[in-house]
Amino acid sequence: MSTPPANGQRNGPSNGSATERLAAQLSSVLDGAEVTDLVRLSGGASRETWRFTAHGDAADGAGTRPLILQRQRAGDGRDMGVEASVLRAAGAAGMPVAQVVASGTGDDSPLEASFMVMTAVEGETIARKILRDDEYAEARRVLPAQLGAALAQLHAIPVDAAPGLVEQDQIAYYRGVMDTLGQPHPTFELAFRWLEQHRPTSPRTTIVHGDFRLGNVIVGPDGLRAVLDWELAHLGDPMEDLGWLCVKAWRFGSRLPVAGVGEYRQLFEAYEAAGGGRVDPDEARWWEVLGTLKWGIMCILQCSAHMNGFSRSHELAAIGRRVCENEHDLFLALEGRW
Repeated sequence: MSTPPANGQRNGPSNGSATERLAAQLSSVLDGAEVTDLVRLSGGASRETWRFTAHGDAADGAGTRPLILQRQRAGDGRDMGVEASVLRAAGAAGMPVAQVVASGTGDDSPLEASFMVMTAVEGETIARKILRDDEYAEARRVLPAQLGAALAQLHAIPVDAAPGLVEQDQIAYYRGVMDTLGQPHPTFELAFRWLEQHRPTSPRTTIVHGDFRLGNVIVGPDGLRAVLDWELAHLGDPMEDLGWLCVKAWRFGSRLPVAGVGEYRQLFEAYEAAGGGRVDPDEARWWEVLGTLKWGIMCILQCSAHMNGFSRSHELAAIGRRVCENEHDLFLALEGRW
């Protein structure tokens, strides 16, 4: 995770009673470990993210280690307990992920909300740096194979290893979202029709990450170090993850179709070699088209949150302009001109 360094002091948090209270709560879930250097990081709309140092917690003996806290904000109905179980299952399967040190759910949890404490993994998450900086030249070379192998590991996990995950017909779901928005977007309607006419028959159901892409992975000069952001995990067709990884928006301006770092062949061959099963390129393409449509609808939703006054944000407002980018990308996709 790309984060600011700790300040190195052992005098504990000092920026107010709320932070001091949180430090005490963290100490209680870490068997009395001393908590210092507690710093709030940027985070999404559904959760807070903090970095801190634990000294002498039971899980690490008398040592010192940096940890990450994610705590759910009020109003989000997703169960972080399910996310924690998926993350533990992924780690047990050998995927590169942060280790879950502690977790809790519900308003009666020690941290007054659902939470996860995880080991901090050093590296970069900003796609622009990963794709352009000389420091990550070797990482760009090996990432397509590493990403494919990681997905094969994920899709081999038994679905009952993470109870609570649900399966959802994504066309039906996003069809409903689009109808609720009440906005005319003929390109999206064309995409819905194409997707319905070409829907593949899924041969199996696996655990799906749901947002597997550049920006949600930690990368070092040696390549993939950890897969992040498991809150959208669900049950579904494993090709969904491969298709989403290749959506044009997640190439961040690169001409290379797989996360901006590789070719389809590299991803598919690595996935198959790692035991993920045979990849039908046409099925993966179908999921890539659906991913492009989904992201376009998400852009409408995020812009609408600003326009309707639910969450006033220049960033959310600017995302609205990406709706037309996705319409353009859908025309290219349906014409086979990615």
